[in-house]
This record gives sequence, structure tokens and C-alpha cells, in this order.
Amino acid sequence: MAETTAESAMSPAEEEAVFYHEASLNAAWTGARLALGALSFLFGAFVFAFFYLKSLNSHGLWYTAGTHPQLWLGTLIMVLVVVSALLQAAVLQLIKRGNKAAWQRGALVALLLGLGAVVCSVLQLLYIPFWPGASGFASVFVGFTPVYLTIAFCAMVWLEILIMRARAIPQISFVEQPPTYAEAFAVQRFQASLSAFTLVWNYLAAVAIIAWILFYLVH
Repeated sequence: MAETTAESAMSPAEEEAVFYHEASLNAAWTGARLALGALSFLFGAFVFAFFYLKSLNSHGLWYTAGTHPQLWLGTLIMVLVVVSALLQAAVLQLIKRGNKAAWQRGALVALLLGLGAVVCSVLQLLYIPFWPGASGFASVFVGFTPVYLTIAFCAMVWLEILIMRARAIPQISFVEQPPTYAEAFAVQRFQASLSAFTLVWNYLAAVAIIAWILFYLVH
């Protein structure tokens, strides 16, 4: 009865704000999962090409002599992405408990680690010791790497935006219920976006591990 009375006391403008707020939260949840599905199709195409060309090995040109991407650099890329994702997942729990400052510090480190992985991916492409069409393996490797680094860079832009958004939200709003609808909605939308980012970034970390295994251990 109390809930019904509270809802009836809301003005039409407030009811409309609640409607769009809930739609925004649902959009963050749905969008993140749709993104994972789309990325699965995208990266799945490279995995299919990898095993298909490897099984065919036409004229013995799947993996020719000299087709060796730099192992240390590929390992560094994978480690940077995985550590960044693990750190972000850990500090996410801190901001859920109301510690915004600790999350900001951890998120900044995660951002720098992710950007480091992007830079290393660019260096990997610049200094690979083979031509893109030197073999089937080379074609898949050179096709996958720029796609992954572009998506990883976009994810880091997303994280940077979240870090900047958090600066406008008072620390107390993560600890106590904000006094107005607008402030409460801002906090909830921020947390939904942050959870969506963490899900996508963890997925990209898993992709980085799979790519490292395929390109540096299996080939």
C-alpha cells in the first residue's frame, strides 16, 4: 500500500524519468550481452579460419619457415590484458561497497595496462618478421591482430569515459541513497555501465588467452 501511494504521488515528469531510467538500465544489460554475441561471431571467424587453413595446409603453406611472431611480445600483450581485466573486476567490488576513490585508482591502472597492450599490439604488427601473405598462418595472424587491438582500444576509451563520469558523482552517493531522483539515477546508470564494461573487458581477456594459445603454442 505504501509503495502504491508513493508511486501515485509521483508527478508525470517523475514517472517518465523513472521509465527512461529503467530503459537505460535494461539497455546496458542487453547491449553488453549483444556485444558479446557479436564479438563471438567476429572472433569465431578467425578461429574457424585458423583451424580450416591448418587442416588443409595447401601446398604445405600453412606455417612456413620464418613465420614466427615474437613470443615475448605476444605473451606481454596477453598478460597486460588479463591483469587489467582482473584488476578491474577486483576494484569493481570496491566501488559497489562505496569506495569510489579506490576504484578510480584501480581503474586508472587497468586503463594504463590496457593501453599498454594496445601499443604492444601495434609494435607486434610493425615488426613481424614475415609478410601478411607469407602463409596461411600469417594471413590469419595479421587479420586478427588489428581487429583485436582496435576493439581493445575502444574498450579503453569506454573505461576512460567511465573514469571521467565518476568524477562528477559525489563519494557519498555511493554510500548513501542520494536525496533526489536525478542523483540516484545517475549513480545507478553509472554502475550499470561499469558492470557492462567489466563483462566485455573480461570477455576480451579470455579472447586474448585463446589467441595466445593458438598463435604462439599451437600454430
